[in-house]
Amino acid sequence: MAAQNKRPRPASATHDMLKLHRRTMVLDGRVYTVLTLRPGSDFRFATNRFHQTWHVLSDWRGSRALARLLWGLSYQRRPGTLVVIDPAHLDPNPFDAAPSDPIVLVPAERTVFTQAAATALRRRLPLRDKSQGTVRFQTFGLGPAVAEANAWRSEPQAHPHRWSPPTGWVRIERVGGMLAIYGTAAQMQDWAITLATLGTYAHYDMDYLYLDEEVDGEVQIFRQYRRKVNIARQARTEVLARTGARSALGIESRIWSHGATVRRRRYPTGDEKRTATD
Repeated sequence: MAAQNKRPRPASATHDMLKLHRRTMVLDGRVYTVLTLRPGSDFRFATNRFHQTWHVLSDWRGSRALARLLWGLSYQRRPGTLVVIDPAHLDPNPFDAAPSDPIVLVPAERTVFTQAAATALRRRLPLRDKSQGTVRFQTFGLGPAVAEANAWRSEPQAHPHRWSPPTGWVRIERVGGMLAIYGTAAQMQDWAITLATLGTYAHYDMDYLYLDEEVDGEVQIFRQYRRKVNIARQARTEVLARTGARSALGIESRIWSHGATVRRRRYPTGDEKRTATD
């Protein structure tokens, strides 16, 4: 009987349905439907700019959640629909713990998202008002699409017409204090297919997806993402306490370097433990 009274857990991104909160907003004179992850969803993301490239950073579960978000968004027909990953699901980046920008996914064929609209939306984050309802992203087609793409990649001659990488307009840029990822429906579906299995053949506990060869966008995932975030946070706290400045020339590189010290202190390898006791 007790088991029947348990509160249901939020839907997992590994299932075929992802539940999102829905809000209607007027931004820059246009009406938008803004979809966000529910507060109880345990998916974490970060962003940074490195090597002239914008990165979305997460772990294996975050990659699958992002795949579901992109797949479901690609089928939305209502103009003005956006998916926003707001501060409730953001970490500082796992390298120097600098704050991350909110992420907005924009279906470029149906939604106009301007600088003014982005600025107005950013000012309202984090969202604290009650949502106006729930949207269920049905992603039943993602699994078969992944299987089809894998079959094409392994034997392209045997599946000449079943699947091919799409082409289309893509843009990734920082707009109004948000990292905006614009893509066509076909491009979002292609990203989702790769993200749904990202990390399966990872080397060095890391994997990545270039969002487009011509633009500066990438999704990068780490098996130890949350540990790396914790290490970076501690390293930043200690370096800033030592220097007495929140921003200084080369502060990021100092934090990166000190992160190695924090990692050895908090998560020593077997060899490091033995060396410390010798």
